[in-house]
Amino acid sequence: MEAGKRRLAGNTARAATTDEFKDLRREARDLKEVVAEQTLELRLLKRA
Repeated sequence: MEAGKRRLAGNTARAATTDEFKDLRREARDLKEVVAEQTLELRLLKRA
């Protein structure tokens, strides 16, 4: 229970290498782009 509370509070650290961190940032950016593209397509479809 306490571990969950610490994790929610952001008090835990994970040992990640620089490459892992860069990969995660790149993946997050790519996913955000996909969501943005899908949102735009959905808006266009709703207008049609």
